Amino acid sequence: MTLRKIFSLAFSPALFLTAGCAMPPQGAPANASANFNDAVASVGCNLRTERDYLPVELQTGMTREQVIQMAQFKMGNGEAVALEDGGVKLVTGACA
Repeated sequence: MTLRKIFSLAFSPALFLTAGCAMPPQGAPANASANFNDAVASVGCNLRTERDYLPVELQTGMTREQVIQMAQFKMGNGEAVALEDGGVKLVTGACA
């Protein structure tokens, strides 16, 4: 068994449990979840760089931290997936 496989098996349950406990960001504006979906769809359904995050922040009225927390919340609910490059892809609504 390779070292990579060992780490994958050891940490997968921890990541799953953490994602399952994700909560929407505190202090986010009303309708933050729906606004987030619309904003992420407007930038191509992926959050990777400043070029993606800034418009989402402006459209939703959320801070960067709140946008990151919402992305984690969406991943925990199966509405988004992590990308290999560290980004996040929304997989529901207009992005399905």
